[in-house]
Amino acid sequence: MSEGGGGRRRRGLRFPVSPTGEGQSVTRFELLFDLVYVFAVTRVSEYMAHAHSAHGVVQGLLLLALLWWTWSGYSWLGNQARADQALLRAAMSVAMAAIFVVDLTIPEAWHDTPGGLYGPVVLVCAYLVVRCVHLAVYSVAAAGDPGLRHQLAITWAPGLAGATLLLVGVLLGGWRQTLLFAAALAVDWGVVYVTSRRGNWRIHSATHWTERHALFIILAIGESILALGVGAANQPVSTPILLAAVLGIAVAIGLWWLYFDLVSPAYEHRFREAQGQARTILAIEAYTYGHFPIVAGIVLTALGVEGVLAHAGEHEPLGIFYAAALCGGTALYLAGHLVFANRMHYSLHVGRFVTTLVLLAWLPAAAVLPPLVGLTVLAVILATLIVVETIRYADIRPALRGE
Repeated sequence: MSEGGGGRRRRGLRFPVSPTGEGQSVTRFELLFDLVYVFAVTRVSEYMAHAHSAHGVVQGLLLLALLWWTWSGYSWLGNQARADQALLRAAMSVAMAAIFVVDLTIPEAWHDTPGGLYGPVVLVCAYLVVRCVHLAVYSVAAAGDPGLRHQLAITWAPGLAGATLLLVGVLLGGWRQTLLFAAALAVDWGVVYVTSRRGNWRIHSATHWTERHALFIILAIGESILALGVGAANQPVSTPILLAAVLGIAVAIGLWWLYFDLVSPAYEHRFREAQGQARTILAIEAYTYGHFPIVAGIVLTALGVEGVLAHAGEHEPLGIFYAAALCGGTALYLAGHLVFANRMHYSLHVGRFVTTLVLLAWLPAAAVLPPLVGLTVLAVILATLIVVETIRYADIRPALRGE
């Protein structure tokens, strides 16, 4: 894949688009677009909490993967042409409405509620609208770039095949729906990845690309803060609730710190240095695919924090469900960082690898101890990792952060 396109306004289109240039940042309309994903992440977390089972978590992560795939697609589109101009603004407005429909149907994604439209089918149809609008408008934005238009034409096949599997899954229901949803994602993600390795995608603005993903990480971390309010809802203010709230905020700050203090500046610099095909491969592997476990880890951690707040004043064990979400989610978050580092061709972060193992080892103990203990230890583990990295990388921090 190589960078292509020019800086001139494309002509010959009924609805002209404005190409994205190097240095272009995220538009305000894209920030508005992301608001429907704030609601989406909250709905997925609520679904997993209500299901309160391993199967429910798998279903929630499958829904999160579908949503991430749509968001990633429109991030690529916004890097091809300005999202606040003419056709793209109209198309993304339609997509926003369709995504919001997906959000509304998440509670019924696997079990329809009698009395209205069949929720699972509505979800799949709305998802298909989002995908079709994206690929159609992307093709218009790619006018004058035969290689990119060919790449988009190839992408229709796995997209439609995945949508077919989704539709068959919701009609069959039960465990078969879960399997077919997983198969749909495997087909769509897998074929797109294989065809993209030597394909013709374009990254016109490194600034837009890295900023776009950084904003989504903040969006996901915001869910962990919202989880504090959800967990504490309808409970009287008490010392355990206040302590859990402070610890929950500490965990959210820790997650933010581990991404934005050193990782984000270092990898943004590496991404800007890459050119042509090398940059596009980094965009695919490190961001489109590599960031999903980071986002999923944040959402699962938020689920665990919500469980702690809901039972903060109790002396009963936290339980395996919330302990797995709390410790396992944070471990997945750090594992995602390791994948990200590997794809960006950075050496293994030993501290993060060790911390991942520590969290997994602590998980069984967190399940049988009171909720506040589990959250306290998690906050301490994250704080320790941050202190160690702050000392270890003290010499390079000023250069990375431009100080």
